[in-house]
Amino acid sequence: MSLGGLFDGGSGGARVVADIPYGSPAMPAGAISQSRLVSPSLPKPLLSSPGLSLALQTNMDGQGDRSLSSIVGGAAGGGGRDADTVGRYKEDENESRSGSDNLDGGSGDDIDQENPRKKKRYHRHTPQQIQELEALFKECPHPDEKQRLELSRRLNLESRQVKFWFQNRRTQMKTQMERHENNILKQENDKLRAENLSIRDAMRNPICSNCGGPVVLGEVSLEEQHLRIENARLKDELDRVCALAGKFLGKPASALANPLPLPLPSSSLELAIGTIAFAGLGSAAMTLPVVADFPTAVSSPLGSVGTPVRTVGTLGGVERERTMLLELALAAMDELVKMAQMFEPLWIPSLEGGKETLNYDEYERVFPRCIGMKPAGFVSEATRETGLVIINSSALVETLMDAARWADMFPCMIARTTTTEVISSGMGGTRNGTLQLMHAELQVLSPLVPIRDVNFLRFCKQIAEGAWAVVDVSIDGIRQNASAPTPNMKCRRLPSGCVVQDMPNGYSKVTWVEHAEYDESAVHQLYRPLLRSGLGLGARRWVATLQRQCECLAILMASSLPTRDHNTITASGRRSMLKLAQRMTDNFCAGVCASSAHKWSKLSVGSIGEDVRVMTRQSVDDPGEPPGVVLSAATSVWLPVSPQRLFDFLRDERLRSEWDILSNGGPMQEMAHIAKGQDHGNAVSLLRASAVNANQSSMLILQETCTDASGSMVVYAPVDIPAMHVVMNGGDSAYVALLPSGFAILPDGGGGGAQKVVGSLLTVAFQILVNSQPTAKLTVESVETVNNLISCTVQKIKAALHCDPQ
Repeated sequence: MSLGGLFDGGSGGARVVADIPYGSPAMPAGAISQSRLVSPSLPKPLLSSPGLSLALQTNMDGQGDRSLSSIVGGAAGGGGRDADTVGRYKEDENESRSGSDNLDGGSGDDIDQENPRKKKRYHRHTPQQIQELEALFKECPHPDEKQRLELSRRLNLESRQVKFWFQNRRTQMKTQMERHENNILKQENDKLRAENLSIRDAMRNPICSNCGGPVVLGEVSLEEQHLRIENARLKDELDRVCALAGKFLGKPASALANPLPLPLPSSSLELAIGTIAFAGLGSAAMTLPVVADFPTAVSSPLGSVGTPVRTVGTLGGVERERTMLLELALAAMDELVKMAQMFEPLWIPSLEGGKETLNYDEYERVFPRCIGMKPAGFVSEATRETGLVIINSSALVETLMDAARWADMFPCMIARTTTTEVISSGMGGTRNGTLQLMHAELQVLSPLVPIRDVNFLRFCKQIAEGAWAVVDVSIDGIRQNASAPTPNMKCRRLPSGCVVQDMPNGYSKVTWVEHAEYDESAVHQLYRPLLRSGLGLGARRWVATLQRQCECLAILMASSLPTRDHNTITASGRRSMLKLAQRMTDNFCAGVCASSAHKWSKLSVGSIGEDVRVMTRQSVDDPGEPPGVVLSAATSVWLPVSPQRLFDFLRDERLRSEWDILSNGGPMQEMAHIAKGQDHGNAVSLLRASAVNANQSSMLILQETCTDASGSMVVYAPVDIPAMHVVMNGGDSAYVALLPSGFAILPDGGGGGAQKVVGSLLTVAFQILVNSQPTAKLTVESVETVNNLISCTVQKIKAALHCDPQ
C-alpha cells in the first residue's frame, strides 16, 4: 500500500460530487436532497504535518507499504493507543484541513486512469488564495462554472482545483455539523440513561415523600387509587397522541414537546398502580415512556406515509375527536398518494380519449373504508387527471390551503368556502403538516344540479423535496353516523386531492384524484351522465380550470402584451377591467346556482316550468349594483351541437344580433380586448352596440369569455360609458354598477343520452332590475317578462344553429 493508494481510496467520492452539475437549470440545487449532493469525506494522510507529508512523498514509491505500516504500527503499539485512538486521530487531522491542500489538477481516480505510475504532486494553497476561496464560499457554497473560471483566473489556479476545493469544503462542513449533532445526541442519550437508572432505583425502593419511609399500598384510599389509574391512562393517551402528531407532522419523536424514548418494560399505568410518589424524582415520573401503536409505514417513490391504528383511551369528546381527525388525515393521505401512483388493476384505461375508470373491486380490496360505508341511495364518482401547470408547487400549495385564494382560483366551481378550524398550522414556517377543517359549496353551473355542501378535513404534507400532497376527506363519519346521512348531506368526499411535483422552468406536474359519493336522486336526468363521467366536478375539470387560471396569471404578469390586445389600455386599466370582469362572473355564477353566499329567495310561480329557476333579492347600498329589486332566471337545455361550435357562436360579436336583444338588431364592434390566455376564447372585451337612430346613444357591453377542456362560459353586462372610461384609465371598478347575464356550456357527458349525436348542455341566465325601489313588490308580469326573455333567447339560438325542435 502506497501513499498514492491512500489517496486513491477517497477519490471516488470526489468524482461522484464533481459529476453532478451544480446550478443546472434542469435540476435546481434547492430541489435536490442533501444526501445526493454531498459525497463522503475524502481520506487525508495520517501525518498531521504537511511539511512531513511533502518530505516523505519522494520515498513513497516502493517503500510506501513499509513506511505506512510502521507509522500505523507505532501508533497502535508504541504509545499504547488502540484502533479507536488512531481513528480519532485521523478524524481530527481531516477536520483540521480546510480544503486548502489539493492534488495537481484533479482527483486521484482521474490521475490513475491516465497514468497509474505517475507520481502525484501535492499542492498547498497560499493564505491569500485560501482567504479568497473562503470569502466566496461564505457568499455562494455552490458556485457555477462562470464563477469558478473567474476565481481560477484571479487566483492563478486551475478550474478543477477550485471545483475540488469547494467540494472538499462542503464535505468538511457537513462532517463538522454531523459531529456536532452526534455530540448533542450523545449527551441527550447519557441524560436519558441517568434518568432511566434513577427511575429504576425509585421503582425498586419506593419512598413516601411525606415521612421518608417505605410506601405501603394499603395506606392509599380506593378513590385516590382510582384517580391515579385514571391519570396514568390519560398519560398513556397523551403520549400516543404526541406520537401520532409526530408521525403526521413528519417530525422525529425527539422534536415534540414530550419526547418518547425507548420503551421500558413497565408502563406508566403499571407504575401508577404500585406507587404513591417518588422522592427526588421531580418531573421524571411524568415523562415515562409509552409504547406507541404504529404499524410499518407504507413506502412509495415520493415518500413514506404511515397508516395509523385507532387509539382507544378515556379522553374527553374534544380530545378524542382531534385524535380521530389526525388518524383520518393520515389514512386519507396514504390513500391519495397510492391512488395517484398506481395503475392497473386499480385504474383501468379506457379507449375514449385516454380516460381511466376506477376498479371498485380492487379499490375495496386495497383500501379500507376510512369514513364508513356508502349511504343508501348514493352513487360513486372517481376520476384521475394529470397535467402540467405553470405554477411552482409551493405557490400552488399556498393557494389550496388558503380558503379565499382557493375560491379565486376555481371561481366557477366553488360557490363559497370557509376555514372553520385550524388544527395545525404546519411546521418550520411552511405548510408541511397543516391540518384544517373546511366547509365548501361546490357547484355545477345549472339550476338543475344542486350545490354540493361538504364539510371536510384538508391535510397538506411535503412527501419529498419539491413534491407535495394535499388531501381532502369528509368528516361526516366522525361527527355523525356515516351510514345514515342527514337531510343536508347530499355529498361525501372520499380521499381526494392532488399530488404536485416541481418541474423545470417554473412548471408543476399535478396529478388530481377526485373521489366522491353523492345523492343522484336530487340531480336532473339531463345532467346525470355528465356527473357520472366526472366532467361536472371530476378531476379533469379541476385540472383544466387550474391550467386556465394559472395561464391567465402568467400572462398578466408578463411584460409584453399579446398581439390582439389594445395597447391604448394602460396596465392599471387592464387590472381594473379584469377585476370588474371577475366580479361580473362571480355574480353570474351566484345567480345560477343560488349559493348561500348571496341572499336569493326562490319563487314558485304556476306559469313557470319546473326547469326554470326564478329568484329575487333586494339591492341596497351596494355601489356595484343598481338599487332596487333584482330578478334572476336560469334554465338549462340540451342542444345537438358540439360545445366548441356553440361557444364560438355565442362569443362572436358579429353574430350577436341573431340572439341578443341588446344589439339593437345590428352587429357590435369590439372597442377593447384583453387576452387571458393563449386560446383566443379566454378574453375580456368591451363591445359597443350600434345606435338605431341619431337620437339614441350607443351602449357599451362588458363581456368575459373563458374556455378549457371541461367547458366554456360567456358572461356579459351593459355598463355605463363614463364609468368605463374611469376604469380603463385605472380607476376603481367597485363603483361600476352592473347586472350580469350569460351562458354556461358543458359537454353532455353521454352524447345526449341514447342518441349518438354529440351534444351540449347550455345554461341560460339573466339578471334584470324590475324596480328601482328596493321595497317594491314583485309583480307576476315581471316574472313572466324574464321567463319570456329566456324562452325567446333559447329559440333564437336553436334557429341560428339549425337545431331541430326538441
